[in-house]
Amino acid sequence: MEAERDHYYLEQVTVTEGSEDGYEYEEIPADDDLSLPDGDEDLVRAVQTVQEQAENVQPYRSPLSSQRPVSHKPEVVDDFLRNFLIKMGMMKTLECFQTEWYEMIQKGLLQPEAVGFVPDVYAHNQMLNSEIKNLKKEVETCKLAASKDRESVVKLQKERDFHRMQHKRVAQEKNKLINDIKRLKAHYASYETQLNQLHEKYQMVLRQKMLTSLERDRAVGEVTGLQATIKNLESGLRVDLPVKKDEVKHKKESGPTQKAIREARERELLQEGVALYNPEKDPNNVIGKRHPKDSEFPQDTRVNPRLSQMKGKNSRNLKMSGHCLSNTLKAHELAVSCVALHPRKEILVTASDDRLWKMWSIPNGEIIMTGEGHSDWLSGCCYHPNGTKLATSSGDTTVRIWDFAKSECVLTLEGHTHAVWGCSWHTCGDFLASCSLDNNSKIWDLNSERCRDTMRGHVDSVNSIEFLPYSNIVLTSSADKTLSLWDARMGVCAQTFYGHLHSCNYATFNMKGDTIASCDSYGVLKLWDVRKVSAMLSIDAGPHPGNQVAFDPSGQLVSLASNDGTIKILSLPSGQLASLGGHEEDAQCVIFDHKGDCVISGGSDGTVRFWS
Repeated sequence: MEAERDHYYLEQVTVTEGSEDGYEYEEIPADDDLSLPDGDEDLVRAVQTVQEQAENVQPYRSPLSSQRPVSHKPEVVDDFLRNFLIKMGMMKTLECFQTEWYEMIQKGLLQPEAVGFVPDVYAHNQMLNSEIKNLKKEVETCKLAASKDRESVVKLQKERDFHRMQHKRVAQEKNKLINDIKRLKAHYASYETQLNQLHEKYQMVLRQKMLTSLERDRAVGEVTGLQATIKNLESGLRVDLPVKKDEVKHKKESGPTQKAIREARERELLQEGVALYNPEKDPNNVIGKRHPKDSEFPQDTRVNPRLSQMKGKNSRNLKMSGHCLSNTLKAHELAVSCVALHPRKEILVTASDDRLWKMWSIPNGEIIMTGEGHSDWLSGCCYHPNGTKLATSSGDTTVRIWDFAKSECVLTLEGHTHAVWGCSWHTCGDFLASCSLDNNSKIWDLNSERCRDTMRGHVDSVNSIEFLPYSNIVLTSSADKTLSLWDARMGVCAQTFYGHLHSCNYATFNMKGDTIASCDSYGVLKLWDVRKVSAMLSIDAGPHPGNQVAFDPSGQLVSLASNDGTIKILSLPSGQLASLGGHEEDAQCVIFDHKGDCVISGGSDGTVRFWS
């Protein structure tokens, strides 16, 4: 502030002479006590002229002069003295100095040109002092920064040492775990042979158990028929028939395992509040019923009537590369997850992630009906064998039954704890099977509207389920890499197929029921011999996952819906795999029509495509 004040003082109190030497002189105010000698009029006029010139002088000459480089000139002695006195606050001394200085100049006793300059060493010393102060401040700042950096370095070193110790500890634990795993593997290897033997014995016992149950059911049916015949032959006379004795004998012939299973089921039903019926107290009831409206499973001796219809078509020319896209139907806004054909009519049902199912007339693609009611995406749909009802499965953990005559949902089956992946009708139409993400499958009785049995055994999500036509056998595929055959009447696993290395996404029977086709999440397609419980053929159609497989009615062609959007056709006689053009996005489902001439597929692009 003092330097600025000095500079301001010099600019205000100095004036310029007519010369261009750059010097300025102090202006003397009019009210000062200074007086000029009488009679010196020339000097008065000169002073007035100088004052007028000083008032007209501007701080900057012109734009050109302001742009000229400023040359450094040494400070004169009088300016140095004025600045020093102002800096020290000696204002009285400054006034005396200026008064005497200008009087000497006016009297000619002092020539401004003769006054020397202040040596540069003083100004230089002042500059150096200011620089020293600035450097000291910078040194203090650097010291503070260095102190902070030193603390940060110490902290980082401590953290580094801590992480090194943690790394060493983790490495030691890792080595310990590796050693434990090796020891457990060696221990398991010592028992692997015994486990395999026990597994084989278990499978053998299950097969024998299933055969025994089938023989028992056949024998019970024959006894019941004979009893009815005897009753019809009796003419009004009451004859004590040995029905109860046969029933008691049959109960006694059952082994302890069956007895334990029966007793356990009776206890579970009692806990659930379901009344059990005693044949001795009420002989009109059928043996084994646990609910007034429970349905009876039909016998397994029936033959699929469609086999005789397809015998003459097995020799027809198989279509491989001849399938071409014949029609595309924009069915839904979101992905089509499932398609199903009416058992007898040219009607198609589609289920989608938009929570809707729709019924279409094919091939013209006219919509007939739309169903809405699920609170989450639909995963599967299946027609009732007589075509009057539809079952749908959903991510909302429920299975719904829809009656076309009433155009509404007539039954909601609840029991699964996670999303339901699929459903399948029994040929008799009284039972429905469902599979879920909760690792379980269920058999539902549509007459009593309850779950008849829960099939437990898979250790991961059950991704598909299907009844063998005209049979009580159920096929499931699971994310635990296995396929399983179940007896729906008893809820037990009869056989398990091993061979997939990845999650099984879908499995299905051919029409004869002697071959199973399955696909997994790496696109591997396998064919299984049901009698030998072994894989017959393995085709790598990957690397994209296979979402669904389907047999044609002749059993000679297998179609695969792939996640790359294509539909692949496998010819079993030749072993050739052909690829059709596909959907714009993933292909989710595929089926053959009833004649086997057309392939119908649904994809994530919301379309249904027909290949013929």
